[in-house]
Amino acid sequence: MPFAATRLQHERRRPAALRLFSSPEKRTVVLCLLLVAASLIVYNPIIRNRFINFDDPQYIIYNPHVTAGLTWDSIRWSFTSFYQANWHPLTWISHALDYQLFRANPAGHHYVSLLVHAANAVLLFLLLQSATGFTGRSLMVAALFALHPVNVESVAWVAERKNVLSMLFLLLAWQAYARYVRRPTVGRYLGVVFAFVLGLMSKPQVITFPFLLLLWDYWPLGRYGSESSLVGTLRPVGPRRSWHWLLWEKCPLFLLSAVSAVITIQAQKAGGAIHASAQYSFRLRFENAILSYSRYLRNACLPARLSPFYPHPWDSIQFWQVAASALLLFTLTGLVLHYRRQRYLCVGWLWFLGSLVPMIGLVQVGEQAMADRYAYVPFLGIFLILCWGLPEWASLYHVPTRWLAISAATVLSALSVLTYRQIGYWHDAVTLWSYALKVTPGRPKLVQLELGIAFDQQGRFDDAMPHLQAAFDPENQRDAPLIHLGYGLYDEKHGRIQEAIAEYQTTIRTSSEVAVILEAYSNMGYAYREIRNDEYARQSFAAALRIDPNHGRSLVGMGLLAQERGDFLQAINDYSQAMSDEPTAVGYLLLARVEAEAGDPDKAQEAAVKAAQLAPDLDDARQAVRSLMTR
Repeated sequence: MPFAATRLQHERRRPAALRLFSSPEKRTVVLCLLLVAASLIVYNPIIRNRFINFDDPQYIIYNPHVTAGLTWDSIRWSFTSFYQANWHPLTWISHALDYQLFRANPAGHHYVSLLVHAANAVLLFLLLQSATGFTGRSLMVAALFALHPVNVESVAWVAERKNVLSMLFLLLAWQAYARYVRRPTVGRYLGVVFAFVLGLMSKPQVITFPFLLLLWDYWPLGRYGSESSLVGTLRPVGPRRSWHWLLWEKCPLFLLSAVSAVITIQAQKAGGAIHASAQYSFRLRFENAILSYSRYLRNACLPARLSPFYPHPWDSIQFWQVAASALLLFTLTGLVLHYRRQRYLCVGWLWFLGSLVPMIGLVQVGEQAMADRYAYVPFLGIFLILCWGLPEWASLYHVPTRWLAISAATVLSALSVLTYRQIGYWHDAVTLWSYALKVTPGRPKLVQLELGIAFDQQGRFDDAMPHLQAAFDPENQRDAPLIHLGYGLYDEKHGRIQEAIAEYQTTIRTSSEVAVILEAYSNMGYAYREIRNDEYARQSFAAALRIDPNHGRSLVGMGLLAQERGDFLQAINDYSQAMSDEPTAVGYLLLARVEAEAGDPDKAQEAAVKAAQLAPDLDDARQAVRSLMTR
């Protein structure tokens, strides 16, 4: 019998499970499927999670450009807007596409983020396996990435889609670079550039990509140095080059990073996200950066009590804390340099240190000292060190392979349990911020504020008020107007309209911030309207519109007053102006109603259709209209 036929019969007699691993290609496919399955199983509770009150409403629910779905207008807006102090057009486009597919059902939005995260794990595994030739180690890095609790924030927070999406394009750029190195051509290099640009248009955290490619050239590609300096079974990929040549090769990518940095700074300045050096001195920012590096290392090794918000320590940083953190960093750097022949140590350590630089707080953005989402890319360096270093240590001391496998399975199981539990904390806003209040030191004001808002949005005003009060410092004169504004909202919701009006008037007298005064005038207009004092209501709305002629809520208030006195033309003009700048389902339903009353059913139907397109829940929007029209 021919040899091929004998081998075929032998293969058929083998169990199906063994035949799956009969070739490296089949084994790789199976391992990729296992990575996806593990990610989907551990993250399965995410489909029951809701949107939270931290960026999700502004990014999705109340963003008319997203709720309009994927249109040419929304695409144009995505590329030209610095909305929410960011420029990430591909992220906006992904949210718009999600809303077109799933509307306001959070399960669909969450699951898309999960699928992208699972795809990232697979791409990471394939990239490492191809570059290093180690299947087991590459799989472990990808599994740690897929199942580590610190990545829950990036996956379970819908507004953080930008994180997983930028990582997807970063890995695709890496794959394109691997193809380019094997056979350098202009076309293949342009593929690297294109994928990198897509990553930058998702989130500028991938700005360090050219620097990371230089590390990748050093190990595992081995494009620099003598072949004798390569430790292990790695073989250089492509021709050997000098450092100068490799730097020149990356110049177009460094230029793209510089352009992205300029755009990002402009966007964050436009949104007021970058704080002045007078508020955060360079010394304070530097000390926090040193301290944060050690805290990131702690979260990598002991991922417990992870918080959605780590408040900036301000002047509470102790000298001994900074000194201890610096000593740890210098010690670890010294060890890496001592064992520098193990190239993966230098690459992994510099990967961790370098890719965190844009987010470490040297330029202070926001109020946080650090954030779990910032570790999505940098922790790959730590995972590389562990997954290459421990097997080599085990080989040196003749530790059986099965013990490594058992240890790896134990670690992944423990991480899966922690991740599963962490996902539960992101179920809804009240659950998230109640948990944050327990694990965040100092009971920070932002956590108190978000928890108070979450309770308020559920109609639990008595539960909300203590947290809203705790969010403001009565002795801080800058906070005083916000305290009065919050009291006014609380009184108005409890039917104490005169008390609410008094609080709004106090807010206007004491505040120097235009946005606060604008909101107080608008709220006061609705309060006066509720007690049927239409003239004072009109004066309040007019005062708000003198500050901002396109303020949607005040225009709607003026439209309500005009509609009630029978001036349909004026009401149509007010509603139309409001919808042109700030379209909402409630506004379009009001416009539809007044168009019908004015005798134009076609325009009424057109407005009703737009309301249906914008409404997360059309019944809720109709109920809101009935509440506005009933007083």
